[in-house]
Amino acid sequence: MKVGVPKEIKTHEYRVGLTPGAVREYVAAGHSVAVETNAGAGIGATDETYRKAGATILGSAREVFGSSELIVKVKEPQPSEWTQLRENQILFTYLHLAPDPEQAKGLLKSGCTAIAYETVTDAYGGLPLLAPMSEVAGRLSIEAAGAALKRYAGGRGLLIGGVPGVQAARIVVIGGGVVGTHAARMAVGLGAEVTILDRSIPRLRELDELFEGRARTRFSAIDAVEEEVFAADVVIGAVLVPGASAPKLVSRSMLSSMRKGSVIVDVAIDQGGCFETSRPTTHADPTYEVDGVIHYCVANMPGAVPLTSSQALNNATLPFGLALANKGFAAVLENQHLRAGLNVYRGRLTYKAAAESLGLPYSPIDQAAA
Repeated sequence: MKVGVPKEIKTHEYRVGLTPGAVREYVAAGHSVAVETNAGAGIGATDETYRKAGATILGSAREVFGSSELIVKVKEPQPSEWTQLRENQILFTYLHLAPDPEQAKGLLKSGCTAIAYETVTDAYGGLPLLAPMSEVAGRLSIEAAGAALKRYAGGRGLLIGGVPGVQAARIVVIGGGVVGTHAARMAVGLGAEVTILDRSIPRLRELDELFEGRARTRFSAIDAVEEEVFAADVVIGAVLVPGASAPKLVSRSMLSSMRKGSVIVDVAIDQGGCFETSRPTTHADPTYEVDGVIHYCVANMPGAVPLTSSQALNNATLPFGLALANKGFAAVLENQHLRAGLNVYRGRLTYKAAAESLGLPYSPIDQAAA
């Protein structure tokens, strides 16, 4: 199969869909790989490095889209990209369609087949292609919070871990999944006072055992959320409903009761965010203030550490990408986990949660592919 890797064009996005090592795997499996010039610059991979791995270097995204049967990316396609997609072409990337009706309509109009990393499943009920970036984002969220807490950035002027004799920052993590767990790991490691909120009692038990008393756990009832948020210096939004819009757990009215100069980091912003006042920001301009509360809502947090992120992502996506290259759309029909990743198929929306969030018609894959 002809596989294409365009350069990412979202603001301050430095990751790449295929690393040179991944390209070697595709080529060894008998596929041809076309990479847009400088696509790997963000991870220090030159065009020559890709040539040595077996790739062909093309001069523009248009050439890559025009010559490839399978497009492998990182971030959701931008308007100039979805207009280049076509029927009988497979797109394999993060999509996050639920809060993005324009992208959804663009993909539907293109007629392409779009498989979303974030909804591909595994045999354990997990999301294996979302997990590595969730790990990165969870850890980065504490770094981002630490920067935003600094006084010159508008924050309270607080050191996350404090010093002997001075209270450390109170950090509340809403959501005990992959993002929340890794955020809590970083916060605990820095010496913060950490509370994790979740609605799953079994998960709270697991977290309690994992942290051995170094982080508190609380059931995420309305009263508990309010109590913890109002007393927090940092609130990490780490709630995920796979493929759907994130629930709004902190309202605008709640901000007035939060500490002035406290920080919100909304890691769920790709799915619309879990704070009512959240709106997507970029690494170029990552924060804004509402009612005295600093908001950090960068929609591609792992893009800040592209070498780590690209390697971790490629480790996870490689088996699924090779399956698509080897068998085309048949791989989706044969593999229930890839089927779970199918969001768009030839003008039809095939992921129910995304369709419900967008208010668009839903077509089960069995009907869409009939």
